[in-house]
Amino acid sequence: MVLDKIENSGLYKSLHPRFDKAFEYIQKTDFSLLDDGKYEIEGENIFALVQEYNTKDAKDAKPEAHKKYIDIQYIHSGTELIGVATLKNQVIVVTDPEKDITFFDGETSLVKLEAGMFAIFFPGDLHMPGILETQPAKVKKVVIKVKSIV
Repeated sequence: MVLDKIENSGLYKSLHPRFDKAFEYIQKTDFSLLDDGKYEIEGENIFALVQEYNTKDAKDAKPEAHKKYIDIQYIHSGTELIGVATLKNQVIVVTDPEKDITFFDGETSLVKLEAGMFAIFFPGDLHMPGILETQPAKVKKVVIKVKSIV
Protein backbone atom coordinates (compact mmCIF):
# COMPACT_ATOMS: atom_id res chain seq x y z
CA MET A 1 0.00 0.00 0.00
CA VAL A 2 1.08 3.53 -0.76
CA LEU A 3 -0.48 6.70 0.69
CA ASP A 4 0.61 10.15 -0.53
CA LYS A 5 -0.34 13.49 -2.12
CA ILE A 6 -0.87 13.61 -5.89
CA GLU A 7 2.03 16.06 -6.34
CA ASN A 8 4.34 13.23 -5.23
CA SER A 9 2.96 10.68 -7.71
CA GLY A 10 6.18 10.79 -9.75
CA LEU A 11 7.88 8.89 -6.95
CA TYR A 12 5.71 5.84 -7.68
CA LYS A 13 5.58 5.69 -11.50
CA SER A 14 8.38 3.12 -11.60
CA LEU A 15 6.34 0.63 -9.52
CA HIS A 16 4.34 -0.46 -12.58
CA PRO A 17 4.71 0.27 -16.30
CA ARG A 18 1.12 1.58 -16.50
CA PHE A 19 1.30 3.95 -13.53
CA ASP A 20 2.71 6.82 -15.63
CA LYS A 21 -0.42 6.88 -17.81
CA ALA A 22 -2.73 6.44 -14.80
CA PHE A 23 -1.22 9.36 -12.87
CA GLU A 24 -1.15 11.51 -16.01
CA TYR A 25 -4.90 10.95 -16.35
CA ILE A 26 -5.49 12.00 -12.74
CA GLN A 27 -3.41 15.15 -13.11
CA LYS A 28 -4.88 16.26 -16.46
CA THR A 29 -8.57 15.53 -15.90
CA ASP A 30 -11.07 17.97 -14.39
CA PHE A 31 -13.16 15.52 -12.40
CA SER A 32 -15.63 18.21 -11.37
CA LEU A 33 -16.92 18.01 -14.97
CA LEU A 34 -17.35 14.21 -14.98
CA ASP A 35 -20.43 12.29 -13.87
CA ASP A 36 -20.21 9.00 -12.01
CA GLY A 37 -19.23 6.19 -14.33
CA LYS A 38 -16.49 4.24 -16.06
CA TYR A 39 -13.98 6.07 -18.28
CA GLU A 40 -11.60 4.18 -20.53
CA ILE A 41 -7.93 5.20 -20.45
CA GLU A 42 -6.25 2.20 -22.10
CA GLY A 43 -8.98 -0.35 -22.74
CA GLU A 44 -9.32 -2.89 -19.95
CA ASN A 45 -5.67 -2.35 -18.96
CA ILE A 46 -6.37 1.03 -17.36
CA PHE A 47 -9.74 2.64 -16.68
CA ALA A 48 -11.23 5.11 -14.24
CA LEU A 49 -14.30 4.73 -12.05
CA VAL A 50 -15.63 8.12 -10.97
CA GLN A 51 -17.80 7.90 -7.85
CA GLU A 52 -19.59 10.44 -5.70
CA TYR A 53 -21.10 9.16 -2.45
CA ASN A 54 -21.63 9.78 1.25
CA THR A 55 -19.21 8.14 3.65
CA LYS A 56 -20.56 5.39 5.91
CA ASP A 57 -19.93 3.86 9.31
CA ALA A 58 -17.20 1.19 9.44
CA LYS A 59 -19.69 -1.34 10.83
CA ASP A 60 -21.47 -1.18 7.46
CA ALA A 61 -18.36 -2.10 5.44
CA LYS A 62 -16.07 -5.08 4.81
CA PRO A 63 -12.41 -5.10 3.80
CA GLU A 64 -11.91 -5.99 0.14
CA ALA A 65 -9.10 -7.05 -2.17
CA HIS A 66 -8.56 -7.58 -5.89
CA LYS A 67 -6.40 -10.05 -7.86
CA LYS A 68 -6.43 -8.76 -11.45
CA TYR A 69 -6.28 -5.01 -10.80
CA ILE A 70 -4.31 -2.55 -8.70
CA ASP A 71 -6.39 0.33 -7.32
CA ILE A 72 -5.16 3.91 -7.36
CA GLN A 73 -7.80 5.65 -5.25
CA TYR A 74 -7.66 9.45 -5.65
CA ILE A 75 -9.80 11.80 -3.56
CA HIS A 76 -10.99 14.68 -5.76
CA SER A 77 -13.11 16.33 -3.05
CA GLY A 78 -14.06 15.57 0.52
CA THR A 79 -12.44 13.41 3.18
CA GLU A 80 -12.80 9.76 4.05
CA LEU A 81 -11.18 7.14 6.19
CA ILE A 82 -10.00 3.91 4.60
CA GLY A 83 -9.41 0.76 6.58
CA VAL A 84 -6.19 -1.00 5.58
CA ALA A 85 -4.61 -4.37 6.37
CA THR A 86 -2.29 -6.92 4.81
CA LEU A 87 -3.96 -10.06 3.53
CA LYS A 88 -3.03 -12.92 5.88
CA ASN A 89 -5.52 -15.44 7.14
CA GLN A 90 -8.70 -13.34 7.11
CA VAL A 91 -11.91 -15.22 6.41
CA ILE A 92 -13.46 -14.76 2.95
CA VAL A 93 -17.07 -13.60 3.15
CA VAL A 94 -17.89 -13.24 -0.56
CA THR A 95 -15.82 -13.56 -3.71
CA ASP A 96 -16.79 -12.53 -7.24
CA PRO A 97 -14.00 -13.35 -9.74
CA GLU A 98 -16.02 -11.76 -12.57
CA LYS A 99 -15.93 -8.39 -10.76
CA ASP A 100 -12.41 -9.01 -9.39
CA ILE A 101 -13.45 -8.46 -5.79
CA THR A 102 -13.31 -10.49 -2.59
CA PHE A 103 -14.72 -9.30 0.73
CA PHE A 104 -13.28 -10.44 4.07
CA ASP A 105 -13.98 -10.45 7.78
CA GLY A 106 -11.14 -8.90 9.72
CA GLU A 107 -9.78 -5.85 11.42
CA THR A 108 -8.23 -2.88 9.66
CA SER A 109 -6.36 0.24 10.70
CA LEU A 110 -7.94 3.49 9.57
CA VAL A 111 -6.03 6.08 7.52
CA LYS A 112 -7.36 9.46 6.44
CA LEU A 113 -7.47 10.56 2.81
CA GLU A 114 -8.29 14.17 1.96
CA ALA A 115 -8.77 15.96 -1.35
CA GLY A 116 -5.56 15.75 -3.39
CA MET A 117 -4.39 12.50 -1.78
CA PHE A 118 -4.24 8.99 -3.24
CA ALA A 119 -3.70 5.44 -2.07
CA ILE A 120 -2.38 2.54 -4.12
CA PHE A 121 -3.68 -0.92 -3.21
CA PHE A 122 -1.86 -3.88 -4.73
CA PRO A 123 -3.20 -7.46 -4.72
CA GLY A 124 -2.70 -8.57 -1.14
CA ASP A 125 -3.60 -5.14 0.28
CA LEU A 126 -6.98 -5.20 1.99
CA HIS A 127 -8.84 -1.91 1.91
CA MET A 128 -12.18 -0.73 3.24
CA PRO A 129 -12.95 2.63 1.59
CA GLY A 130 -15.67 5.21 2.15
CA ILE A 131 -15.62 5.32 5.94
CA LEU A 132 -16.89 8.43 7.73
CA GLU A 133 -14.61 10.50 9.92
CA THR A 134 -17.20 11.76 12.44
CA GLN A 135 -20.41 12.00 10.40
CA PRO A 136 -21.43 11.16 6.84
CA ALA A 137 -19.88 13.50 4.28
CA LYS A 138 -19.89 13.73 0.48
CA VAL A 139 -16.77 12.46 -1.30
CA LYS A 140 -15.88 12.49 -4.98
CA LYS A 141 -13.32 9.79 -5.68
CA VAL A 142 -11.64 8.42 -8.76
CA VAL A 143 -10.50 4.80 -8.68
CA ILE A 144 -8.01 4.05 -11.43
CA LYS A 145 -8.00 0.31 -12.10
CA VAL A 146 -4.60 -0.81 -13.44
CA LYS A 147 -4.27 -4.38 -14.69
CA SER A 148 -1.64 -5.90 -12.42
CA ILE A 149 -0.11 -8.23 -15.02
CA VAL A 150 1.59 -6.55 -17.97
